[in-house]
Amino acid sequence: MNWTDAPPASAGPIEKVLYEVKKTIVGQDVLLERLVVALLARGHILVEGVPGLAKTLAVKSLAQAIGGDFHRVQFTPDLVPADIVGTRVYHQPTGEFQVQLGPVFTNLLLADEINRAPAKVQSALLEVMQERQVTIGRETHPVPNPFLVMATQNPIENEGVYPLPEAQVDRFMMKVVIGYPSVTEEFVVVERALAPAAVIQRIIDPHTLVGLQQEADRVYVDPSLIEFAVNLAHASREPARVGLTDLARYVQFGASPRSSISLVLAGRALAYLRGREYVVPDDLTDLALDVLRHRLVLSYEALSDEVTPDLILAKIMANLSIPEPAGRGR
Repeated sequence: MNWTDAPPASAGPIEKVLYEVKKTIVGQDVLLERLVVALLARGHILVEGVPGLAKTLAVKSLAQAIGGDFHRVQFTPDLVPADIVGTRVYHQPTGEFQVQLGPVFTNLLLADEINRAPAKVQSALLEVMQERQVTIGRETHPVPNPFLVMATQNPIENEGVYPLPEAQVDRFMMKVVIGYPSVTEEFVVVERALAPAAVIQRIIDPHTLVGLQQEADRVYVDPSLIEFAVNLAHASREPARVGLTDLARYVQFGASPRSSISLVLAGRALAYLRGREYVVPDDLTDLALDVLRHRLVLSYEALSDEVTPDLILAKIMANLSIPEPAGRGR
């Protein structure tokens, strides 16, 4: 979807948020759309892209437009879990331990270069991403609602980085790969850098966003579309199910059942963003790569043959029967 500088009079609140963010972000329409989908579907996003593509600015601008709190954590090798979730601090005047909450207690958390921290720090996010709460000592503390984790990783560096554990990666609803802007977009980026930064106005508040999430929950999903999501996940584990026996040697582990859930939830949110009360096949196929690419564990043979998860998923979807659009007659 192409977001221009001025929203139409008929634009809804979530569309107005996107138009407001576009005051500072040039291009990156896919990233912004996926961020809003994740917010509506209560998911988290892993973003892969080279430095300087406005990943941090996009999340910060989105937080300002929804009136939510925003925290950024720069992941480094010397980080410890307490730096993320918080810890107990001894208070000498009272002789008691007091809980000091970490930066995860926010609406939008940016985990910058998450693969630069060791596994124990990455795993500190597991509970909060899945359960929306943090356990410090014997006490459990819920994080604010809404809550979104956006993590970034740099694809071009190999020194001083740690691969994300599979359990950690699976907690992300989507992995979005972003590239360089076009020549025209980059010209506008430089042009805007010469002028004072635009001020992002608050369009909605977190309470309104929760209401929008509940409206997105009421979007109708036809059982045939659920079956398509399940068949896609199963085919990623057993490509022979769709006649792609030659791909089996490239896939060590396929997508987990969480991928089927995430695809349907994200598709429902995207349908709501596009102004529909029902999901159509395009809502699922448009998001399929983002939802499944990071859940595939490929073999060394795939690496040597330069076979990517996107290539495997594209071939699987080409061999899957896509259901007819449903829901209009509901």
